[in-house]
Amino acid sequence: MRIPLSARGLRPALSVLALGLLLAGCASTHGLEPKTALRDADTLSSSRSLSSGALSAADFPRQDWWSALGDPQLDALIDEALQGTPSLEAADARLRKAQAQAGLADAERKPTLSASGQYSGVQLPETLAPEPLGGSYIGSTVLMLNFKYGLDLWGGKRAQFEAAVGQAKAAEVDAQAARLTLSSNIARTYVGLAQAYAALDVATREHERATHLRSLGEQRVKAGLDNQLQLRQAESTIASAEQQAQAAQQQIDMARTALAALLGQGPDRGLAIARPTVLQARTPVVPQVLPSELLGHRPDVVAARWRVEAASRGIDASKASFKPSINLSAIVGLASGGLSDLFSSDALLGLGGPAISLPIFDGGHLRNQLDASDADYDLAVANYNQSLVGALHEVTDALQSARSLDRQIETSQRALAAAKSAWDLAQTRYRAGLGTQLDVLAAQRPLLQLDQQIAALQAQRLNAGIDLDRALGGGLIFEQPHTSIANTTATP
Repeated sequence: MRIPLSARGLRPALSVLALGLLLAGCASTHGLEPKTALRDADTLSSSRSLSSGALSAADFPRQDWWSALGDPQLDALIDEALQGTPSLEAADARLRKAQAQAGLADAERKPTLSASGQYSGVQLPETLAPEPLGGSYIGSTVLMLNFKYGLDLWGGKRAQFEAAVGQAKAAEVDAQAARLTLSSNIARTYVGLAQAYAALDVATREHERATHLRSLGEQRVKAGLDNQLQLRQAESTIASAEQQAQAAQQQIDMARTALAALLGQGPDRGLAIARPTVLQARTPVVPQVLPSELLGHRPDVVAARWRVEAASRGIDASKASFKPSINLSAIVGLASGGLSDLFSSDALLGLGGPAISLPIFDGGHLRNQLDASDADYDLAVANYNQSLVGALHEVTDALQSARSLDRQIETSQRALAAAKSAWDLAQTRYRAGLGTQLDVLAAQRPLLQLDQQIAALQAQRLNAGIDLDRALGGGLIFEQPHTSIANTTATP
């Protein structure tokens, strides 16, 4: 419903406006409000799970957290990937789109001015109109400036703009999250490459041990001290070691190809990746300021918080739609039938004034729109709360895994030292003629298993450290919403 105002018809217009305001009560926000609330991070108890000496006054991980692994090649690979890959380009494109949407919302708040020029002509036939109109050509030239401005009396347009800004901020955080995900995936794959090389070393050592035993066995068979059974057992061990080496080489090739893909390159790029150096695993600690300070470091938590802010502003925009709006418009121009008279004072053309628009009966459109905005807010809050719970879960899992793996590695290394001592003793007895080759093979069997087990545990420990750095936000610090969440449960 639009009501043009003019000085001559002001009183009737005001009467219509008063009647409209009374009827506007039909479009009410009564009974519509969000159902959920943001959780306070400090209400999620985690001190016991994060205790046992794990807390530290240390800061959060550095932004180049992967450099702590101590491999320059890994540093170079991640730096190369962060220069641009398809996954990062997609995240950046989503960010640009969100920023453009915020720009469009901001443009809606501002006045517009456009210019236009038009020439038109008409010739009426004499069969349609008598002279002087019939049979003559009539031309007209019009130049106009068109001004429009919608007053934001209730802050609805500002709320829409702030909602778009919140979405753009969330997209900006998502773009950084994509970089954190990419760097951690490269680091984990690189650890897998190092583990595959370690498995190849284990298989090579096992092959050497088995070959040495076969050589001894051949000598003892020739001397009549052993039979073919024990010699064949040594050959079986050699074949098993060869299979382990082949499997390790397959894992090396797959890890190189995966790294090339993460770099956004073809598989040949992986062929240039050398064997990783010995990677270092840091002592697992988390800052004492958890969990509250985690909110400013975790990309998913910060992005979810921005989306809550955007949804809150969306509710404000929907509520503003229930109230009257005023738009100003004006057209100023020149119009003439000939160019010679176009710029004379008689050619001036003007039209304009304010217009009031208010909802009365809309079939429930506004209420359903507000209900949808409330639901969007509830969904954003639920996602935020879930992100917060998930963040603490990931930190705790990574920390506890690192602790447990440190203990498992220590235990396995003691077992390996004992197994090596037993194997050395069996070899000594075998060379002295006090034991059999079967005793040596039996003592040798745990060595391969323990070597493989320790290599796997060390890789898992490195991955736990990577997961912990990632769970703590990867050294990133994000801007959070400056304003507090509006009390969207209140209705006007």
